[in-house]
Amino acid sequence: MISRDQLEKNQVTIYIITLLLAGFSGLNFSRLQSQLENSIPLILGILMYSMFVQIPFASLKKSFVNRRFFYAICIVNFFAVPIVVWVLTFFIPYYPPLLLGVYLVLLTPCIDYVIVFTALGKGNEKAMLSATPFLFVAQMLLLPFYLWLFIGEKAANVVEVAPFVEAFVTFIVLPLFFALIVQLLSKEGGRVYEGSSWLPVPFMALTLFVIVASQIGKLAGTFELILKVIPIYIAFMIIMPFISKIVGKWLKLDISTGRALIFSGSTRNSLVVLPFALAMPEEIRSLVVAVIVTQTIVEIIGELIYIRIIPQFVLRDI
Repeated sequence: MISRDQLEKNQVTIYIITLLLAGFSGLNFSRLQSQLENSIPLILGILMYSMFVQIPFASLKKSFVNRRFFYAICIVNFFAVPIVVWVLTFFIPYYPPLLLGVYLVLLTPCIDYVIVFTALGKGNEKAMLSATPFLFVAQMLLLPFYLWLFIGEKAANVVEVAPFVEAFVTFIVLPLFFALIVQLLSKEGGRVYEGSSWLPVPFMALTLFVIVASQIGKLAGTFELILKVIPIYIAFMIIMPFISKIVGKWLKLDISTGRALIFSGSTRNSLVVLPFALAMPEEIRSLVVAVIVTQTIVEIIGELIYIRIIPQFVLRDI
C-alpha cells in the first residue's frame, strides 16, 4: 500500500496526469462541465481544510525563533516579490481582470506543497514548516492592501465586496475553524489528524481536475491573453531564486535554510486564492481562474527543475 510520504513525493506526477485528463475531459465531454462546476465549493472547502490542518498554528511563536530566516522571508515575500511582480506586469496587456489574476496568484507565498519541494531540493523543510503559520496570516492580511495598492479603483470596478466576503468566510474562515478545532482536540498522530493528513494531495488533484475540466470550454477567445502571462510566470521563477539567494547571503543563512528561502520566494499559493477568483463576476471569473491555474501548471514544471538546479547550481554545498 502506498504511504503518505510516497504520495507527497509523487504529487507532481499526479498533478500533471490530472491536468492532462482534465483538459481532455473538459474539451470532449461538454455535459460534464456544469456538473463539475457545481461540485467546486464542496471540493475546495475540503481542500482548504486539509491544507490548514497541516499548518502548525500552535507553534506560531516558532516562526520568530530563527530571526534571520524570519527577516529573510519577510524581505523576500513582502518587499522583493511585490516589486518584481509590479515590474513584470508592465509586460502584459493593461486589462484589469488579467492584472487581478496575476496579482492574486503571484503576491501570495505558498504554504503547502512548498514544504515538500523544499525537502526534495535539499532545503531546510523544518524552517519552512515553522514559517507557514506566519506566512498564511500575513498573506491574508496583506492581499487586500496589495490589490488596492497595485490596481486601486480598477479592482473595485471588477470585484464585488459581498461575494468576496462570502468566499472568505466559506473557504477560509470555516475550514480554518474546523482545522483549529481538530488541532486542539487531537494530538499529532490522532486518528482525525492522521486521516486529514492524507487529504491535501488527492484533493488538490481533484480540485485541479474539476476546475480545469469545468472551465476550459469557456475560454474561447481568451487563450491569447492567457498565453501572454506565461512568460511573466517563467520570468518570475527565473528572477526570484537569485534575489532570494542575495537576501539569504546578506543575512548569513546557512545553505539549507538559504534554499528554503529560495523555494519560499519562488513558489506561489494559487489554490488558496482560488476562492477569491471564483467569487468574481461571471463575465471575468473564467479568465481569472484560468490565469491562476496557468500559474500552477507553469510552477509545477518549474519546481521539477528547481529541485535539481537549486542544490546543484544556484546554492551549492560549500
